[in-house]
Amino acid sequence: MLSACRFPYPRLYSWLTMLLLAVAGALAGTAAQAQKDTGRYSMTRPSADGIGKSYLGREISGVMGWQGAAWLERDERQQEERADLLLRELGLQPGMAVADIGAGTGYYARRIAPLVGSGNSGGLVYATDVQPEMMKMLEDGAKKAGLTNIKPVLGGLQSVNLPGSSIDLALMVDVYHELEYPFEVLDSLVRALKPGGRIAFVEYRLEDPRVPIKPLHKMSEAQVRKEASVHALVWERTAHTLPWQHVVIFRKK
Repeated sequence: MLSACRFPYPRLYSWLTMLLLAVAGALAGTAAQAQKDTGRYSMTRPSADGIGKSYLGREISGVMGWQGAAWLERDERQQEERADLLLRELGLQPGMAVADIGAGTGYYARRIAPLVGSGNSGGLVYATDVQPEMMKMLEDGAKKAGLTNIKPVLGGLQSVNLPGSSIDLALMVDVYHELEYPFEVLDSLVRALKPGGRIAFVEYRLEDPRVPIKPLHKMSEAQVRKEASVHALVWERTAHTLPWQHVVIFRKK
């Protein structure tokens, strides 16, 4: 490193020193995260639909980008997923605070919002996603529908970015299998739950070969329960009322 007494521009020297220290700190943080990831995750050669990163025996799938947003609003979705049956399984009540994690265009957030109410009832829907483009579509959709109790939240790769003990229910519809950091995101989500709050995992059934979805975009109930078991969650029940998906519900301990 340059000596301050010999360097002709001491202020520039000070700036360079701080920059080098910042870079060194960032590299150290990256190395520490990589070491942590090595213990929790394993890296393999990516499959056709995966990212080459595995967690508890499951390769994490690639993310559906915002360019595929039209698929989330397809006309066939109600018939294929039966959103009406799912909402009934969730036991929504006026005044609840619900988080739609990986909300995308807001397909489910828009259906949940009227059921939890607004105004005097105080019902609120946090709609989170990691893609700003999805957030814009979500906001436009909520505005067009006249829904004022949907609160868009830009999430991070390792956190849902919700306040602690703020939600009664979290919903993840065909989302969890795409999380690059499933442990960290679920950990942050558990912290956001109120005591006794619930999380509903909705995933295409891997156990059923008739479900026309690529394998990495499906999950078995056993795998969902395995990954949830490392958190402060207790399995409550699994609903099999949907045509292609199962609904696996946990409660915060």
